[in-house]
Amino acid sequence: MNPKITQKQMEKVHVRIPDAFEQLRQGRISRREFLRTATLLGMSAGAATLAAACTTPEATTGSTSSTGADAAAVPAAAGGIVRGGTLRIGMLLQQIDHPARFSWVEAANVARQVGEYLTETGPDNLTRPFLLDSWEANDDVTEWTLNLKQGIKFNNGDELTTDDVMFSFSQWLDEDIGSSMLGLLSYLDGMNSVEQVDDYTIKLHLNSGNIGVPEHLFHYPAIILHRNFEGDYIKQPIGTGPFTLDEYNQDERAVLKARSDYWRMGEDGNPLPYLDEVVYVNLDKDATVAAMLGGQVDSIYNPGPSQWQATKDSADFNVIPASTAQTIVLRTRVDLEPWDDNRVRTALKMCQDREKILQLAYFGQGDLGIDAHVAPVHPAYAEKPIPAYDPEGAKALLEEYAAEKGIELPLAVTLATKNDQAEPEMAQALKELAAPAGFDITLDITEPDGYWDRWTEVDLGLTSWTHRPLDTMVLPLAYTAAAIGNWNETRWTDDEFETLLRQAEATLDVEARREIMSQIEDIMQERGPIGISHWRSVWNITRNNFENVKAHPTSYDLLYDVWKNDA
Repeated sequence: MNPKITQKQMEKVHVRIPDAFEQLRQGRISRREFLRTATLLGMSAGAATLAAACTTPEATTGSTSSTGADAAAVPAAAGGIVRGGTLRIGMLLQQIDHPARFSWVEAANVARQVGEYLTETGPDNLTRPFLLDSWEANDDVTEWTLNLKQGIKFNNGDELTTDDVMFSFSQWLDEDIGSSMLGLLSYLDGMNSVEQVDDYTIKLHLNSGNIGVPEHLFHYPAIILHRNFEGDYIKQPIGTGPFTLDEYNQDERAVLKARSDYWRMGEDGNPLPYLDEVVYVNLDKDATVAAMLGGQVDSIYNPGPSQWQATKDSADFNVIPASTAQTIVLRTRVDLEPWDDNRVRTALKMCQDREKILQLAYFGQGDLGIDAHVAPVHPAYAEKPIPAYDPEGAKALLEEYAAEKGIELPLAVTLATKNDQAEPEMAQALKELAAPAGFDITLDITEPDGYWDRWTEVDLGLTSWTHRPLDTMVLPLAYTAAAIGNWNETRWTDDEFETLLRQAEATLDVEARREIMSQIEDIMQERGPIGISHWRSVWNITRNNFENVKAHPTSYDLLYDVWKNDA
C-alpha cells in the first residue's frame, strides 16, 4: 500500500507543485499543463498522474521518487512479448560526425540507438529522467541538481559517470564545436556554471531561472558522449544505448545490432531491446511508399501527406497520428534587402492564405498558424486570431516601399527550399498567392542536402523546424543574438522580445507565462522575420506486425521496447 501524498509532501518535491495543483483543482490550467509542470519540477510522472486524478492533494497517493520507470513500462501483448527480428526503416541518411553538431533528426535517430540522453520527452510530451535517476530544482529554478543512475555501462564496458556528462557539457558549450546546444544553454556561463559534485551528481548554476532544463537535455544533439570521444561518432560509436553500430554506409544503409548487456530490463525479465536488429535503408522520401508497399522496408521516417494518403486505409500498416509543433517556416534574412524593411516582411506574411496552403500542402491535416513560432500544442500558447489573406493590404505596403526606394513593382525575389516535406507545394502556392500583391517569386527548389548546405545563408527560404515540447525552447534557438552563427537563420534580434523571453523561461506559473507569451507572439507578428501558415500533424506508419510502436511528435525513433510479432 503506497503512502498518501499530502500537500507538504508535494512541497518537498518542489515548493511550486502545490500551487500548480490548486490551479488544476480550480480549473485554471489543464491536466496536461499540471502534469508538465509537476514532472519538470521533479515529481515522477506516475505520482503526478495520480495527483491530477484527485480533487485534493490529501487524497493523492503514490511515490515522489523521480525515476524513469514510467517511461520504461511496456504493455504486454496478447500471447506475450516476442524477441528477435529486424525492423527496416526507410530514411534519407545524413552525414554523421559529432553528435553535438547534429542539425537533423535523421542523423540523431541513428545515433540515439547507440547513445542516450539524460532525460527523455515521451510521445505524451512529458519529460522524465532517463540516464538521470532524478533531478531537483531550487525555488527560483536557478539551480538544478542532476542525479545520475549508477551502474550503467557503455558498450565498451566502461561505467557511465559524471566524467562523461561533464565532457558532454564541455562539447555543447564549446563555441568551436558549433552546437545548437550553446544557444539553448545560454543561461550557463560556460563550464563555470557546471559543477561536478561527485561521480553521480552534477549541479547547474544558471545565470537566470529556466523551467526548460530537463527538456533541453533531450534536445537531439545532447547525446551523452564517452569521456574519450574524439569527434567522429562513426569511427567511435561508444554509447549506453540498446544497440551497437555495425555498419554505416551513408549511400546505402545503417545497421544496428542489439546489445546483450543493455542496462534496461524488459517485461520478460531480460535486458532490452527485444529486436535483434534495426536497419535504416537510405531512401529518398519519394521512394518510401513503393518500398513499404513492396516489402523492402517496414516503416518510414517522418511520413508526409502523400505517404499518409497512400497507407491510411491499408490493412497492412498501423498509421498512428500525433499533434505537433512541427512546421515549415517562411523566413527572411533581415540583414539583407529587401527583408531589412518590416513593410516588405509584413507584406509577404499577408500573402499567406493559410487554409489554402494547408490543404494544398498537407491535405488539411494540421492546425492553422500565426506568424510566431509558438504552437497551439505548447503549454503557454496564447490564442490569437488567424491572420486573413490580404493581397490588397500587402500591395499597399509594397507600393509605399517601392516609391521610397525609387523602384518598380513587381518586386523580384527568390524563394529557396527543399523538396521532401511538401515544401514545393507550399512554395508554388505562395508564388501564386503573392503575385497580386506585387511579388515576383522565382522558386529555387533542391534536394534536401542542397538546401541544408546553405539554409542559414539564403535571403528567403522555407525551412522545416521540428517539434519542441515547450514554448520557450525554439525561441532561444532561432531568434536571439546568442543564436546568430548557429541556428538564427533570419539574423533577427529584438531587445524587448529577448527580455520577455527570459522572463518566460523563469516563469513556472502557466497562466502568468501565457501572458508573457502573448506579448512575444504580438512582437513576432508585428515586426518579426517569419511567417507560419500551419502546424503539421505527423504520423508513424509501420507494418502492423510490429508492436509497441509510438508516434513521437518530434519523429524520434524510440525503439528499445518495440518487438516483432509474426504470429
